[in-house]
Amino acid sequence: MKRGAQNMAIRESNLYLLQEYDLFGISDQHLVSFSKPTLKVHPQLVPALSALTQKAAEAGFDMRIASGFRSFERQLLIWNNKASGVRSVLDQFGQPIALTSLKEYQQVFAILRWSALPGASRHHWGTDIDVYDVSRMPADYQLQLTMEETQGNGYCSAFHRWLTQELQRSPNGFFRPYVAGVGGIAPEPWHLSYAPLARSFATQLTEASLRKIIKETDIALKGSILKNLRKIFNKYIKPYQ
Repeated sequence: MKRGAQNMAIRESNLYLLQEYDLFGISDQHLVSFSKPTLKVHPQLVPALSALTQKAAEAGFDMRIASGFRSFERQLLIWNNKASGVRSVLDQFGQPIALTSLKEYQQVFAILRWSALPGASRHHWGTDIDVYDVSRMPADYQLQLTMEETQGNGYCSAFHRWLTQELQRSPNGFFRPYVAGVGGIAPEPWHLSYAPLARSFATQLTEASLRKIIKETDIALKGSILKNLRKIFNKYIKPYQ
């Protein structure tokens, strides 16, 4: 192989590895801080996110970001804590489930309603954010990111009504991936995804690549996850690609 072709092959190989790391949230080196040092997003997201924040301010809201990039290790900790009972697992109505009363495969699907499988979280990409409005919240209020906060008299209800209209006006920017009637994930109106980047990342995630990383991971309920991975992929990942 000639030196030029060899160098090209090396660059392509490194690019593939970087994309793989990006996909699973293993590395955050390609990301930048936004609003505070601990909150990271993809750099291409910044202009659109800044514009949305400004529009919210002009409409009388103080939009904040509860979560941006989330690493594979962080998602794994969330998963394992829920599987072990350290963190609550909620049903479709937001009420705690007695996880130990369920069979293992049922535990997997109960967790998946509200928490992504490590390696399959859209937060791994730096393209997705959880947003809320702090302007109408009491100073001592602890954000929950629940449907109750976004509806009726919820503290973020007015903000989400405005946000729905804003997203409809800009269909090629941010969108809500988790809506009622799609897949098996509970609706999350606070979860925004940046379409120009996220849709590209989403199509790169495959069942085979996810199976590979789960096999290599010390994750709770691994046997049931791998046994049911095709169903998991088709119900909790594919509908959102």
